[in-house]
Amino acid sequence: MTRILVSKSNAIIPFISSFYILRSSSVRPYSSLKGKVGVRINVENEVKCLDDAVNLFNRMVRMKPLPSLPVFCELLNTMINMKHYYAVISLFREMRKLDIPINEFIFSNVINNYCLMHRVDCAFSLLPIHLKSGIPFNVVTFTTLIRGLFAENKVTDAVVLFKKLVREKICEPNKVMYGTVMNGLSKRGHTEKTLSLLRLMEQGSTKPDIYIYSIVIDAFCKDRNLDAAISILNEMKRKGIPLDIVTYSSLIDGSCKLGQWEKVKTLFSEMVNLNIYPTVLTFNILIDGLCKEGKVEDAEEVMRHMIEKGVEPNIITYSVIMDGYCLRGQVDRARRVFDVLIDKGIEPNIFSYNILINGYCKKKEVANAMQLLGEISQRGSKPYVVTYNTIQQGLFDVGRIGDAKKIYAEMLSRGPVPNSSTHHTLLKGYFRYGLVEEAMSLFNKLKINREDTDIELYNVVINGLCKNGKLDEAQSVFENLSLIGLPLDVRTYNTMITGFCLQGLLDEAKSMLRKMKKNSCLPDNVTYNVFVQGFLRWSKFSEMRTFMVEMADRGFSFDASTAGILVNVVRENPSVLDMIPELHSKNKY
Repeated sequence: MTRILVSKSNAIIPFISSFYILRSSSVRPYSSLKGKVGVRINVENEVKCLDDAVNLFNRMVRMKPLPSLPVFCELLNTMINMKHYYAVISLFREMRKLDIPINEFIFSNVINNYCLMHRVDCAFSLLPIHLKSGIPFNVVTFTTLIRGLFAENKVTDAVVLFKKLVREKICEPNKVMYGTVMNGLSKRGHTEKTLSLLRLMEQGSTKPDIYIYSIVIDAFCKDRNLDAAISILNEMKRKGIPLDIVTYSSLIDGSCKLGQWEKVKTLFSEMVNLNIYPTVLTFNILIDGLCKEGKVEDAEEVMRHMIEKGVEPNIITYSVIMDGYCLRGQVDRARRVFDVLIDKGIEPNIFSYNILINGYCKKKEVANAMQLLGEISQRGSKPYVVTYNTIQQGLFDVGRIGDAKKIYAEMLSRGPVPNSSTHHTLLKGYFRYGLVEEAMSLFNKLKINREDTDIELYNVVINGLCKNGKLDEAQSVFENLSLIGLPLDVRTYNTMITGFCLQGLLDEAKSMLRKMKKNSCLPDNVTYNVFVQGFLRWSKFSEMRTFMVEMADRGFSFDASTAGILVNVVRENPSVLDMIPELHSKNKY
């Protein structure tokens, strides 16, 4: 018997310290269930919604004999695909109560179900039940668990589990498991570890294929290390590993992000010579790269070329070009592209609407944005919370406070549920127009309901109060943070220091700086710039000189606001310049 010890320090399973894998003759083979034949059930045809699934399950458990286990397995899998995760757990528990045999496929489905719910702890809790049923764990089970750990960003736990499986020879990792681990590592920036796993595979019995190499190439491209990615490509060529469109798409994406357009041309030519033809995804990558560099006309030329080659643009193609025009402030041209996609019979999605709505709001054409919001509902879609947040910000930008309130009221009554960004936008809007009472009323409601009351929300409130001259109230909110246990960040301190400096309370600002350092929160470039601006505004030049020297020693420099204030002060008092050369000389060493 093989024992897997699960380290508490890595917290792979918080409440299970160990479990066992049995390899004995007592394991009941799934083949023993083959003799059972019940009424033929077509799950795909019968199940269209959750009620259908539950009704079918209730029929199945009353049948004599019971339907075969693959039918139960198919039913659970169908429900998982429909994202009825809680219902799957409920039916699985009912099967156990009724003593319906559970096979490895059903266990795998339920473990996967928990992982999709981001409850990998519950998935691990099934392993002892799995064990008691006499069913051996396999590579599929552990691959699912590793994927679940990565999905919850428990990278260390995923790596520890993988190493344990390999080191203790609990199961032989296959290409899918290697791919899962490598994909999880690469997406979180662990490129060198991903490469190390590739080298480990090359030495073992499970050899890497095109999929594995493509993960490594994509990781290097995301790291903007195109040379290393090309090196892996050349390695594949030398080993005779056939290349595919996924590999080239990653390289084209990396080249676009680095603006290496000649390399993009070379890769396209190389692909075609190998009879690998670009798909709509490949063209979209190129179009997106061009749009992000402001080359939207070139992007449209690429779209015309893809149509000539028989590759039809999709909603993503048009949306990317729309976004490109909006980034350049050419919302009218973006609207023309939007109209073209509708004329072609392509149904616009919420993302294409959001792009155009954001573009209109940035140009302060809120009426057009509101019209599009109405269109979304008319087409049977539902606006996302980001859609409402964008329009709410646009309304505040043009001073339509009443309409911004109506948008918020609509979200509360009909959905979607407002998020932290909604509340930040609303509070900033109220403070911007001096509606301090309304802002504080909303803030107090959020506190009572414990909604989105993170440090960011407090920063917004403290900043709003300071800018409205309510320094005592801001300080009261600030002091309350330590009582409720919210950790203060550098922005919180900077906001209070700014408030003091604007009021000329420089001693209080310096006291706040000392408190900041005492609490191990290091001042940043903003902190020093705020102090220098305060000293300049209130003509405390000797104190400013001390801060400027310290600022230079820490490698910080003036921002545009500080430089602007300094220029204005120097016009009135040229002697202030006497301290600048000393600062410059300090920076040379």
